[in-house]
Amino acid sequence: MNRAEFAQSLRDCDLSNSPLEQEHRVKMLALLESTPDCFWRTSFPAHFTGSGLVVSHDGKKALLHHHANLNRWQQFGGHCDGEEDVLNVACREALEESGVEGLIVASRAPFDLDIHEIPPNAKKQEPAHFHYDARYVLIAPENAVFKISDESHDMKWFTPEEMLEICGDDAGLVRLTHKWIKLLERRGIRLT
Repeated sequence: MNRAEFAQSLRDCDLSNSPLEQEHRVKMLALLESTPDCFWRTSFPAHFTGSGLVVSHDGKKALLHHHANLNRWQQFGGHCDGEEDVLNVACREALEESGVEGLIVASRAPFDLDIHEIPPNAKKQEPAHFHYDARYVLIAPENAVFKISDESHDMKWFTPEEMLEICGDDAGLVRLTHKWIKLLERRGIRLT
């Protein structure tokens, strides 16, 4: 997927029930058009990232990691490092951070669009900035084995209800969880 294909995938997202994500899409498309280096982490005040919600083979649980730097539970993801194929970035980061082999892409279309602020990092000499995050759903194989990387304090499978309990004030993760629940309901998957 190149820049033009990524832009089209953003335009094709059905965000009719999510005014906030509609706003995020407008900003993402504007960043794509105005900033040639928007796929590099050195692009300030904003750059693209890709992340993946890794769900179990039956869809009933999601694997999250307790991020070492951000000190909170979240889905796997990271910087594009120049790569325009944001879905591939999400897959790469999920594999690197979780160690789960054989992840299956549920859809090439982003599942969720999020813009969130990252605090300044004096160690990396980075100012506060924004991650324009395209989020995808990745399905783990049955009996998937995870491995905690250096980027994580912990890793655990969560039900949607458990995810909502640990989300705290992370509005993007709350929205992502509610969208996951609706997806399960549409597919007729019972959580109990």
